[in-house]
Amino acid sequence: MTPPFEVLVVDDDTRVARVNSAYVAKVPGFHVAGQAHTAAEALHRMETLPRLDLVLMDQHLPDASGLSVVQEMRGRGHAIDVIMVTAARDVGTVQAALRQGALQYLVKPFAFAGLRAKLEAYAALRRTLDGGGEAEQAEVDRIFGALAAGPEPGLPKGHSPVTADLVRRVLMRARGPMSAQDIAERTGLSRQTAQRYLKVLERSGQATLTLKYGDAGRPEHRYVWAARV
Repeated sequence: MTPPFEVLVVDDDTRVARVNSAYVAKVPGFHVAGQAHTAAEALHRMETLPRLDLVLMDQHLPDASGLSVVQEMRGRGHAIDVIMVTAARDVGTVQAALRQGALQYLVKPFAFAGLRAKLEAYAALRRTLDGGGEAEQAEVDRIFGALAAGPEPGLPKGHSPVTADLVRRVLMRARGPMSAQDIAERTGLSRQTAQRYLKVLERSGQATLTLKYGDAGRPEHRYVWAARV
């Protein structure tokens, strides 16, 4: 079984840090390794935690900026991914975050769906990168699409284009109808998340819904890539 991504939540407001940690814990495949409320504490956590994959980094910390922590982290040789989670929305800070290698930038305040979409996009990106080998142009485009995290036309608010593409590719390659549980097992997403994206693909005409009736109970929803119908 693949271990969860270990996440450090950094925010100067302890209440916000608790809320964000609770959000992270609700997303399958992610585990909160710790919290930090100052720059010094964040760097200490990076040095002492046994494993750390991702930092949710606030910009406004009492003793330094979040981006200065990222810069120091890189200088110490920590290859930890970063998603900025901050109320700072000026273009200069956003540009600096991009140059420092932040993968995503989430502006406060946000709902759970907003952070969930960023984390699911990150998980999809990591699965692609951790697979190794060489990447064709389409795969490279998907990787950089995950970094940009731009909106995909027709996707409802809070939905990740990378996750939508992941579900789409699995459905395209399937030899027959697939349920949300089938998609979840192939992608590592939760069944509920797979179901949400399958419904989006159905509404956009990319997938067709079929029903499988069993001996009792409600019929199982199964989906087929529209080009196969």
